[in-house]
Amino acid sequence: MIKKLDHTNLAIATKMHIVFQESYSIEAKLLNAINFPPLQRPLQSYIESTTTFFGYHIKDKIVGIIEVSPKEKTTHINSLVVSPHFFRQGIGRQLMQHILQNFSSKVFTVETGLENIPASKLYTSFHFKEVKQWDTDHGVRKIRFKLSR
Repeated sequence: MIKKLDHTNLAIATKMHIVFQESYSIEAKLLNAINFPPLQRPLQSYIESTTTFFGYHIKDKIVGIIEVSPKEKTTHINSLVVSPHFFRQGIGRQLMQHILQNFSSKVFTVETGLENIPASKLYTSFHFKEVKQWDTDHGVRKIRFKLSR
């Protein structure tokens, strides 16, 4: 089940932080990143965030999260994470479908590390197209995707 998360609630934000940390530690290894900024995101930044979070729940446990910045014409997908214990179960796909079905934006954008092949495959399976690549100051080559409809 997918539900909007009240990230201003400390207990929920703490659960979210755990899922982000678990998932991003795997991504950091995948990207060979030593100083990976998403792993340095403090708990307080979730609580104070102006973005919108949706969580995929199995019973009462949050096992996947998608973070978006919706605007009138564009929705940016800031983050999509799944607990490593639940990889390859279609949770990321369901979270993506939820956003694409529930936001009426004409354009959706998302970024990931170039070497994060599973994420890139997920985005391209929804017909996102590559629009840009660049090197970050923390040694990760990134890729940006865009979906226009």
